[in-house]
Amino acid sequence: MFKDRLEFSAKIVEKTLLNYLQTFDKIEIVDAMLYSLTGGKKLRAFFVMESAALFEIDPNLAKWPASGIEAMHTYSLVHDDLPDMDDDDLRRGRPTVHKKWDTATAVLVGDALQALAYELTLNSDVPNSTKLASNLAIAAGAKGMVMGQALDIAAENSDTALSLNDIIKLQQGKTGALILWAATAGAHMASEDVKPLENYANAVGLAFQIADDLLDATGDQLKAGKKLMKDASANKATFVSLLGVDGAQRKARDLISDACDSISIYGARSDALKQAAEFVIARDY
Repeated sequence: MFKDRLEFSAKIVEKTLLNYLQTFDKIEIVDAMLYSLTGGKKLRAFFVMESAALFEIDPNLAKWPASGIEAMHTYSLVHDDLPDMDDDDLRRGRPTVHKKWDTATAVLVGDALQALAYELTLNSDVPNSTKLASNLAIAAGAKGMVMGQALDIAAENSDTALSLNDIIKLQQGKTGALILWAATAGAHMASEDVKPLENYANAVGLAFQIADDLLDATGDQLKAGKKLMKDASANKATFVSLLGVDGAQRKARDLISDACDSISIYGARSDALKQAAEFVIARDY
């Protein structure tokens, strides 16, 4: 069920992005945007589509904020890969944007994708689109994702090791903020209580990062499609370095159990979201 629905949402979103960008002028930046948006699991888009389905929101409406969160997430990846950030050569098994083109192009692609995220989310047919866009600005900015990235960079340049609480705060911004936005989008569109999905998203977001830390330490670089073992080589504090592999795995499993419990009120309608939570810690890429 989950894999079919993940593939379904990914196809809808990829088609929406492709069709939308085909209305743009045929310039190099647009080619690079399309390149960066191609592939990937599109898990955040899935969270939007599934949270919308909980409240019987039409997929043809939900695809707009789902495409918006993919544009925002991809912008963050393009900028994270830059030489002054994580300095990565590979993303999704292909050269990163700054390697295929150049650094200036990558900066502009990221800027354009961020703007595109709001443009898509603010589609006039989407219920409560202004609220969604406002929340997205908070999730993506200095109270959310950018804050988390800034804390991560500061930690790399500090002689003081991060505590477990420090890492949780960092990752709730860097990774968790966009997942929280995506998983609660349906409730916002339907003007329903967001708390159950907030609890779900907060737990899944942390588990997602723990899984990433585990993949970096123990994963297969070919499956991951990017360089691994970066955290250890940089002597970076992570969930794995503080809890160990076994401890990190236990923490992730506990979080997923909490996530699934928090959405049990939706009954069978939440099955795909529960399976997605399990996938987060079982994935090997």
